[in-house]
Amino acid sequence: MPLVGSKAPNFNMLSTKNLETLDVSVTLDDYRGKWLVLFFYPLDFTFVCPTEITAMSDRAQEFADLDAEILGVSVDSIHSHRAWINTPREKNGLGELNYPLAADITKECARAFGVLLEDKGIALRGLFIIDPEGLVQHATINSLNVGRSVDETLRVLEALQTGGLCPANWKPGQSTL
Repeated sequence: MPLVGSKAPNFNMLSTKNLETLDVSVTLDDYRGKWLVLFFYPLDFTFVCPTEITAMSDRAQEFADLDAEILGVSVDSIHSHRAWINTPREKNGLGELNYPLAADITKECARAFGVLLEDKGIALRGLFIIDPEGLVQHATINSLNVGRSVDETLRVLEALQTGGLCPANWKPGQSTL
């Protein structure tokens, strides 16, 4: 069953919101009243994943300006997330991030959003835009080797926020149908 147009599956995962204690969980309800860009990536300490994670972090203020928060999720442990964040970018780490990563160690969240590769135990590159009422308004799922576009994510978020009919190749500032 497609998730778009449906209530987003609830989740409860430990996150890097407090990088020192690693004791802060995130739930769908934490984002009620805001837009949420929830994205899954396969694994920490890999090749394509840091390009996406740091690209989203570098542009986090643009999402915040649109009343949207970002949450990255993988099946790695919260400790692995912290180690990767504490590793500088020039040493193939993430460095400081402008949003938290969550640990889907049980794989329940990836499974609920339909992105879990059961035979590999990792998630595809799924990205979901969830509206302030908790409804999934957009979903994309890429294979493991293709990173996502921050520009396109921002464009779709802004299109959804217009509440109008946005034609092909619509860009922010253009009129809707």
